[in-house]
This record gives sequence, C-alpha cells and structure tokens, in this order.
Amino acid sequence: MASVPPETPAQSATPDGTPTPSPDPEAVTKFNFLKQVRSARNNPFVKARPSLTRESSTAELFSRENSSTDFFQNSRLNLFETAPKPEATNQSYAKGVSFIGWHQRTKLERVLLILIAALLLAVLLTTSLLLAMRGPSYLPVPPCYQPEPKEASSVCLSSSCIYTASEVIRALDETQDPCNDFYEFACGGWIRNNPIPEGKSTWGIFSNIELQNQLTIRYALEKVNTTDNTDAEAKARIYYDACIDTNETIEKLGEKPLVNIIKKLGGWHILPSTMIKQPKFDLQKLLQDVQNSYNLGGLFNWAVTEDDRNSSKHVIVLDQGGLNLPTRDNYLNKTAHKKVLDAYLDYMTRVCVLLGANKTEARSQMSKVIQFETELANITTPSEERRDEEGLYNPYTIRQWQKEAPFLNWTMFFNDAFKLVNRTIPDTERIVVYAPEYFRNLTKVIRRYSKTEDDQKTLTSYMMWQVSRSLSTYLSKSFRDATKILRKALFGSEGTEESWRYCVTDTNNAIGFAVGAMFVREVFHGEAKTQGEIMIDNIRNAFKRNLKNLDWMDSETREAAETKADAITDMIGFPDYILHKDELNKQYEELQVKPNEYFDNNIAFNVFSLKNDLKKLDQPVNKTKWGMTPSTVNAYYTPTKNQIVFPAGILQLPFYDGDNPKCVNYGAMGVVMGHELTHAFDDQGREYDRFGNLNKWWNNATIARFKKRAECIQKQYSDYSVDGQHLNGKQTLGENIADNGGLKASFHAYLDYSSSKDTAVNLTLPGLKYNHRQLFFISFAQVWCSAMTKESTKMQIEKDDHTVAKYRVIGPISNLKEFSDEFHCPIGSKMNPKHKCEVW
Repeated sequence: MASVPPETPAQSATPDGTPTPSPDPEAVTKFNFLKQVRSARNNPFVKARPSLTRESSTAELFSRENSSTDFFQNSRLNLFETAPKPEATNQSYAKGVSFIGWHQRTKLERVLLILIAALLLAVLLTTSLLLAMRGPSYLPVPPCYQPEPKEASSVCLSSSCIYTASEVIRALDETQDPCNDFYEFACGGWIRNNPIPEGKSTWGIFSNIELQNQLTIRYALEKVNTTDNTDAEAKARIYYDACIDTNETIEKLGEKPLVNIIKKLGGWHILPSTMIKQPKFDLQKLLQDVQNSYNLGGLFNWAVTEDDRNSSKHVIVLDQGGLNLPTRDNYLNKTAHKKVLDAYLDYMTRVCVLLGANKTEARSQMSKVIQFETELANITTPSEERRDEEGLYNPYTIRQWQKEAPFLNWTMFFNDAFKLVNRTIPDTERIVVYAPEYFRNLTKVIRRYSKTEDDQKTLTSYMMWQVSRSLSTYLSKSFRDATKILRKALFGSEGTEESWRYCVTDTNNAIGFAVGAMFVREVFHGEAKTQGEIMIDNIRNAFKRNLKNLDWMDSETREAAETKADAITDMIGFPDYILHKDELNKQYEELQVKPNEYFDNNIAFNVFSLKNDLKKLDQPVNKTKWGMTPSTVNAYYTPTKNQIVFPAGILQLPFYDGDNPKCVNYGAMGVVMGHELTHAFDDQGREYDRFGNLNKWWNNATIARFKKRAECIQKQYSDYSVDGQHLNGKQTLGENIADNGGLKASFHAYLDYSSSKDTAVNLTLPGLKYNHRQLFFISFAQVWCSAMTKESTKMQIEKDDHTVAKYRVIGPISNLKEFSDEFHCPIGSKMNPKHKCEVW
C-alpha cells in the first residue's frame, strides 16, 4: 500500500482482503486482513467495516460524445465566423470612396480625414523601420538567470501547473543540500509551514486530500433525498443523519443501548442491573453470541476468504487475535509502555463507570483483564515473524482441528455462525489455520482460567470488554470522550475532530460504495481512468524490461516473472456498477437503517457484513470485487487476485492531474503504481503465481539469491533510526522492496515517455530551475511531506508495515543511481552511498 498513517489506530477492512490505509487505516491484504476483518479487533476505538462490493459491469461510463472539450470546439465555429457581407451594388462602385461619405463631408472634415490618414501612414512607416532595425528576436534576460539548455523542457503555464508550482516551491527548502538529505530539501519548507493541527497526531499531504474528500462527501450526502428508504444513497444519508444526531437521541439514550446488549449476553457481574439470574459459566455460548450474533471479536479471528492455494475458491480461515492495544509489545514491555498501560486501565475503568459500575470494582476487574490480555500477547507471534506464506498455510478438517484446539466445540461454533445463511458445516469441512501454535497455547490458557470462579469472571469480563470497547463509540459524547485518555498516550494527541467529519468517515466505512457513487459524480474525471491505464502499462513495460538486467535471476524464473507481470490486472477509479442505481441498491437491499437509531444501525451493519462474508463460502471468488471504497486516498495489491487497484480518491492533486507535466504525474502517481506492481514480487507476493495461487514457481538457487538481496534492504532500513529508535527492517521489508522497485520502474517509464518520438516536448513547472527529470524526484518526495508526534512515530515504528515517511524517500533515493546522476551527487555522499541495495 502507498499509505500514510492517519489519525486513528486502525480503520476498516473489507471482507475480501483489501482495504484502507496504514497503519491506520491499514490496507487489508491477504497478509493482514484477519487482524482487521470482522471488527478491526486490535483497534481500541473502532470496529472493522467490511465493505460490501460487487462485480463491476462492463458499461462504458465516460463518453466523449458530450464532453466539454468537444462542446467548446464546436462553439468556436460560431464564435469566430464573420458575418455575411452585404451584396455589392453598381452604385457603390460608381461612387468610389463614397463608403466614407466623402461628398457629404464639410471642407473641415475632409482636411481632418486627410491629416489622420497621413498620420497613420507615418506610424506604419516608422513601425516598419523599427522592425527592420530591431535586434535579436528574444528579450534580454538578467545575467543571474540561466536559460535551460535547448534539450530541456518547456514551461507549462496552465492554471494547474501554476498552482502545482506554487505548492512545490512552498514545500522546498533550498538551503538544504539534496545530496545530503533529499527529504529535508524536498519537504523542509512544508514541514516548517505546516505544524500539526490541534487535536491531530499526524499531518501530511494525505491529510489535506482526505479533508477535502470529506467536504465533498458531506456536500453530496446533504443533497440526497431520503424519501425512498430502499435507495442505497438514501440509506447512506439516513445513517449519516443518525450519526450527526441533531435531535440528541444518542445523548438522551446514554448507556442504555449497550447495557441492553450486555443483558442479552447473560449479564456482567460488575453491572448488577444486567444480571437477571446467575448464569452458569459457558465460554462456548458467550463466544458464539459475541462473535456470531454481533460480529465482534474475542480470543481469535476468523473469516471466509480466498484459499491461498486455490484462489478461485473460498475457505474458512482462523488466525491469532484478541489484543486490544495496537501491539503485543504494549503489554510485554511494561517499562517502555507504562504510560500506555496506565492510560488503557483508566480508559477501561471510565467506560465501565459510565455503564454503571462501581469505580473501585471496575478498576480491579479491568486490571485482571489486562493481565489476561498480557497472557494472550505472550502467545502471539510478532508480525515480523509471519512473513513466510508457506509457513502460515496449515490446512485441517474441522475434525482434525478439534484435536489441536479442544477449548471449543468447533463444529458447533461454525454451525452457529452459518445458520445465518442456512448452511450446515460438517466436521469434514476444510479450514486453514494461520497460527496453529497460538491456538494450542490458547487452549492451555483457557483451561487455566476455567478452574476457579474468579478466573471465569475474568474471562467473562474480557469478552464483555470486547463488546463494550467496540460498541461504546456509538454511544453518547461522554463515551467517545473516554477514548481521548488512551489516544493521548498512544499518539500524543486526543484526536478531536468535528462531529460531521467523524460521521462522514463512519458512513463511508459502513456504506462506502453508495457514498462512492456520490463522490465519483462530484469529482472524478474519465480521462484519469484512461491516462491511468496508459501509465500502468508503461510502468509494467519498464519493470519487465529491467528484469533482463537482473543477473541474479535465472532465465526460466525471469520468463515466469514477465508472464506474471503481464497477468496483473488493474482497476482504476471505482467499480462501474455503483453508477447504475438498481445494481447499487441491490448490494445494500438487506441492510436496514433507520432514522435516529445510530447504535442499532451499527448492530444491523455488523450482522449485514457477517452475513455477506458467510455467503461467500460456496461462491467462486469474484476477481473484480473492490476492497476499497472510491473516495479512499490509497491503493493496494491483492496477491490472491494478482491485481492492483487505484481508487478515485488518490487520482487527484498532488498525485495526479491531467493538466500537469508528465514528470509530476509519474513522480507521484506513477511511483504509487510502480509500488503496487512491485508488491507482486516482494518477499511475500513472490510466493504467489500469476493465477494468485500460493505456489513455488522459482527455483531454489534464485530464491536464495533473492533472499540475499532482500537482506540488504532489511539491514539498510534497520540501520535507520528516529529519535534514537531503530526502524524494523524485517517488519517493513515488503513495503520497502515495493518502494524501491516502484520508484525505479516509474522513473524508467517516464524516461521512455520523455524520449519517445511521440513526445513533442517535456514540460516543467514555472518558477523552478529544475529540469523535468529532477522534478520527477521532487514530486515523488513531496508526496511524503508530513509531520508526526513522537508518540505516533514510535507507534508506527512498532506496529506498521510501512517505513516512516522520511525513509520512504531517502531509502529508495539512495539506492537509485539515476537520482544521483540527475542531482550530481558525488559518490560517498549520503544520498549516493558506494554500496547500494537492489532487488528489482
């Protein structure tokens, strides 16, 4: 993903394995979907939002017949055509100069006319003489300005180019040496002029686009008519209005909606009013009710997704899960994370008190829950140790699995879930487990916590906390304010934002393709789709051509890699069906949303998402299904589909503008495209063949040489540090390989374009002294101009698969010889080290 950390610790995910930014909203790919699908369970604030999508139609959405360009071309015929001349008459010829009424003029008028004619003749003669005697055809320029050499680019003076140039100039810090720190050179001005706004923990180019998109969506939502409650866009408006809560229904209800859910789940002993009768401890029933009735989390994650070994089919997948803080290290490194653990306990206690619990009792019980979660953290495998796809794939029948993890009756558990879609799950059903050792250890933990009544209460409190944590964000303001306690500790900011912005984001997460239809109609231009296709093809060709230069690849693997690159499909902008009302409505026909029922609308959405997830089990995989909503400012690659996707939200400035020079578009959007394409060949993506199946298609010698080069990248990034904390080169390896390969592929694609005989001129931006190739690199770097609090930086280093912004620029730049050639960086300078790492 080409993503930048947003304000919340995690965002929604789609059931199909591909969604929104990183770390948060982190893109859900095959590699991380289970930690977000079905309630983003590691996120202490927001549950997951699996987005319902559908196969795109083949309807042509943009026709040039009625384009504005054609309209103005036609109008020019009338605008500039001269009026018909009157027919000549014999009388006019006879009078000669009578067209000026000579014979009707007085003597004085005739004299004045002769003088005017003489003056005009004198002016004409003087002008002709001056033109004949003038010097060179160009205007002299001050000696401090050096005109571009003849080979260099012409200047683009369109309004878009002038705007882009002003933004580039404001972001630059030309007091910095680009060969010493290209990030500071490209972004120093931006960082100086853009302090992190109050209430935010991160701020960057992405943030500005997202804020603008939120405005666009709000404007579109507020125009929607809600009289037809079967209309998908009307449902989005109703959901949004319920969130805005103009009549204060949410505030009046207070804690009641969540307390009622807790009652239905059997009650919680710290809330005596919810205990109808003293229930017998039954973890099986509690887990089934929480996970299968409300689509919430606890202890582990599971979903229906593509089978890695047969990506045309779906399969049930189980994985580790159940932690509520972002990383296992938050629990295990108690000294470094004392502030976070203290804030977490305060946050938990505050929510319980708001629900009606005694503060002392609540604090004591929540301390035990944290200790239980710490035990889960102890048996959880770190993300950097889960990068071997072959090692993660462990198939079982449910009967076999029952022997491995007997703390649950798994046949009963899955049948309880699938009754929602009238599907029976036999014990011969095949499942895939990504973390079998976690479940074996979890069985031991559960047995230990099932022996005494106090420990059983701790297990119950853990599950009730899962419910309360997930659903309290849909209650009154006092509950939402409680999250600020933990946000401040985790991210260095309380994360305050205007309520309408929160509601726009939440509506987009819930009913994102209906919102996407509105967004696309407001802002998306068809030429971006066409030009995007051309750019992708050019970048793909450059990537394939470079394969011949890689001496570590054997010819057979190289040929297979070319075939896989050709097989990568792309989707740009949005799925076509969203602009067809009937098709869009069909996607959401089973989702019921009601005015002024925000909490219940969220419960309905959870069940709706679960139902659609379960339905997939007997359906073939839809390879054209979108995993990101159209307004998302991001992109993704899905290995099981061998597909790259670029939503409409990212196809706008500063990433792309049809009027901007190609060097700017290739430097920003082109690198994003190259990044996603390279993911097909990173340390995880390379394990999947052109059909999207987990399959060993490289020979052992080539794999060994690849790993050696990947180790170079890993070490390079592990040597980088921020505020004394080293980056995790192993955790970020896939993204770093994609960053390096994407920059190289896009630059060479741009060179191919700029040297093509069809390219008349390579444009640059006004007011800048850099040639078009240098502007390519500046454009690339400025996409990552951003600022973060120390806490957010620490969180990203510990949790995210993406490197911090500065090193997403410096890392790839310092490995690319072509950059140093363009900026004349001497060998041995920081941006041109003698030893470079190269994979693709």
